[in-house]
Amino acid sequence: MADRFETKTVHIGHEPLRQVKGKATPIYQTSVFAFSSLEDVERYYAGEGEFLYTRNGNPNQHELADTVARLEEAEAGVSAASGMGAIMAGLLSVLGPGDHVLASHEIYGGTYHLLFHELAKLGISAEGIDLNRLDSLDKHIRSNTKLFFMETITNPLLTVVDMPYWIQQAKSYGLTVMVDNTFATPYLVQPTLFGADLVVHSATKYIGGHSDVTAGVLVGSKELIERARQVIVNYGASLSPFEAWLTARGLKTLALRMEKQCDNASRVAQFLKDHPAVKETFYPDAEHTAFFVRPKQGAMVSFTLADESRVYDFYRSLRWIKLAPSLAGVETSVSHPVTTSHRALSEEQRSASGITMGLVRLSVGIEAAEDIMEELNRALLT
Repeated sequence: MADRFETKTVHIGHEPLRQVKGKATPIYQTSVFAFSSLEDVERYYAGEGEFLYTRNGNPNQHELADTVARLEEAEAGVSAASGMGAIMAGLLSVLGPGDHVLASHEIYGGTYHLLFHELAKLGISAEGIDLNRLDSLDKHIRSNTKLFFMETITNPLLTVVDMPYWIQQAKSYGLTVMVDNTFATPYLVQPTLFGADLVVHSATKYIGGHSDVTAGVLVGSKELIERARQVIVNYGASLSPFEAWLTARGLKTLALRMEKQCDNASRVAQFLKDHPAVKETFYPDAEHTAFFVRPKQGAMVSFTLADESRVYDFYRSLRWIKLAPSLAGVETSVSHPVTTSHRALSEEQRSASGITMGLVRLSVGIEAAEDIMEELNRALLT
């Protein structure tokens, strides 16, 4: 080491720290990785090294993606800066100009906008189909149809269709199948076991679980994930090391959180079904979730107010349940799909999908179920 003060302040301390073996994964908060020689650089480009530049890959990104891939029983995974970034990467790993997508008509509003507006600018067309009414994809298949997209539990009406059946249908036509498993998580179902080629998560939600990160994860076959990785790298949608680290840390308690949140949601859903101020409650039933690996129906509940004109009063009356345009944190929260997650849809499209002004989407947390019900009851009757 050089002796001059200025040089020592920059370089002293690096080597000893690299030898420390901490119990927890360290945060690799670095934009670039160092090489010992030009030969090492060449080995990286030959596929024998892992890390060059954090946009291309980082240990924290890899830990998160690999863990979700294993939980989903998938071959490989890649992380992205958001759930939408992961969805974009999955779609563009398969689709190009002139291609056609079939998608469930019940999907997150941001996904709808991406499919029907942004992809149209790239010459990719999309068609929404009602999986509750169809018995076959036959009439909707075109010569240029390449991909089938659906959600395990739909947002915001929490519909669960026969996913294994629809995956089989799509595969029989040679389509690539992509499933958004954000609401169910691999704790409840692993779509790859039924033949899905790609499974995507807004890891901002249950994977992270604490409302303090924005992240996405895409898992699937090695071939498709490698293509998706290039999309993420070239479009600049890579996840930051700190966000990846936080998300991976949150993932460690996924089973504990989901167990409690699902149990709470089941009790809250029953409470809302019997409430005089509630017109209709949306919560998956056990019959529809028979293909789930656990006897749970998820941690989300949606409901419509009997008196739609009271919707503003309801949200104003809540004290500790937060109004927030997201979901899946450990704290219970509510959102209003018409003015947040699905505002990109036209009024006619929302109406056709059952997304009304009086619809409330409830993300059930880990608090005492009795407290959640008491708070909702007070706001409903105020």
